[in-house]
Amino acid sequence: MKRILFFSIIALTIFQSCSSGKKQFEQGNYEEAVFLAVNRLRDKPDNKKATQTLRKAYPLAVNLHLRKINQYKSSTDRFKYDRIAQSYKLLNNMNNEVERCPACMNLVETRGFLNEYNEAARLAAEERYQAGVEFLSNGDRRSAIEAVNHFRRADQFVSNYKDVNDKIEEARWAATLKVLVEQIPVHSQTFGLSNQFFQNQINEYLAHQNSNEFVRFFTVDEAEKMQLEEFDHYIRMQFDDFQVGNTHLRENSEVITRDSVKVGDVEVEGVKKPVYGTVKAKLTVFTKSVMSRGLLDVQIWDARSNRILRQEKLPGQFEWVTQWGNFNGDERALTKEQIAITKMREVPPPPPQDLFIEFCKPIYGQVTNLVSGYYRGI
Repeated sequence: MKRILFFSIIALTIFQSCSSGKKQFEQGNYEEAVFLAVNRLRDKPDNKKATQTLRKAYPLAVNLHLRKINQYKSSTDRFKYDRIAQSYKLLNNMNNEVERCPACMNLVETRGFLNEYNEAARLAAEERYQAGVEFLSNGDRRSAIEAVNHFRRADQFVSNYKDVNDKIEEARWAATLKVLVEQIPVHSQTFGLSNQFFQNQINEYLAHQNSNEFVRFFTVDEAEKMQLEEFDHYIRMQFDDFQVGNTHLRENSEVITRDSVKVGDVEVEGVKKPVYGTVKAKLTVFTKSVMSRGLLDVQIWDARSNRILRQEKLPGQFEWVTQWGNFNGDERALTKEQIAITKMREVPPPPPQDLFIEFCKPIYGQVTNLVSGYYRGI
């Protein structure tokens, strides 16, 4: 699929570089016809089709947009200067492309609209700025998101227009869903366990999540430092149950026999010949497994209605395994893998804290998927 897409892009690029723009002109796409003809004339200044296309398409494209601009000016469209500025920008782009093509300069009479664009951009910035102010004054989150978009659009037309950067930050804060993350710590005097590592991982992820720019997560410490008291959501996480270090030891013994094994030599009429027979050994293998598991309860609460919006029980487990063994009898009855096991010795399991961290790893992935999925489009 990737190769098909790659070759499609290459084919489109080659087509555009070789096209004179005649087809686009015939379809009424005058601006595209101009750009294609200019590109063609840069490569082949004497191309007749591109020459004819440019001569016909350029004045038609200019006149078309000037008519549109006059229509926009007399319209009641609230954002008419946004549209006017876009038309002037396209006219200026066509003018610049033609002037950057030596073979094109004598084919058409270029015309720039820089002053007209600057004035339209200023008016477009003002109409977007005022729209942003109105939406922000509504006082709800959805309107604040609209306000952010209008303020950003104003800044695109005129950089640093009025106090637009401050307005963007004000609107963004009003648009942001503020979520307090509450994790109940785990402390076990018996094992000396702590879920601080797991908490830190979750907090680190939430601090950098980018699934929705209008959602921000706060730890309890952050909220206290910023003196935040009002939130939209609470995420509460605690372990319903966890077990660390459930040990199981299995012992398995079996007698292994192997036929056709050389067990010696015999001399027959002065010639040594190998003697084959059956060998056997009793192999004992010990397998120790240490199982750790836990169940994390994740709840998303609406802070205003004090009701649960989403709740999931997320499981995780980790099994640590070690093997060792011994044998009695003839080693030749064993495989290389079995011999390797007999050379191993019992090793102690990891500390309980390490086991706790290991079974938390699959839970971490489930938490991040749950949170990012829930808040992606909210």
